[in-house]
Amino acid sequence: MSNFWDIVWLMISTFFFIAYLIIMFQIVVDLFRDHELGGFAKVLWMLGLIFIPVLTAIIYIIARGRGMSLRQQASLQKAKADTDAYIKTVAGKSPAADIAEAKALLDAGTITQAEFDRLKAKALS
Repeated sequence: MSNFWDIVWLMISTFFFIAYLIIMFQIVVDLFRDHELGGFAKVLWMLGLIFIPVLTAIIYIIARGRGMSLRQQASLQKAKADTDAYIKTVAGKSPAADIAEAKALLDAGTITQAEFDRLKAKALS
């Protein structure tokens, strides 16, 4: 029976240790992400995290939690905007744009009706 409770205690303590590490990593990332905070203040926060980590983490979350969430949100929005911009450059034009371009070529007499139909079918496939 003692072995069972040892395993339960190990699981609970492992859960809290991993949660603690995640919080610490989030705080360190936030410190480096914040451009408004000076270097000296960053050093003080890091020293606090090294020497009295739990108390410093609690104080950091209370004092800078809102800013922390705003910086995280801004970072996610920038990453999404960068991803969207990359997708737009890679994806090319939409089928409607391809068809409109082919129609302009047809109207100008550059291509024949058969070529237009082929380009239209290719754009819609």
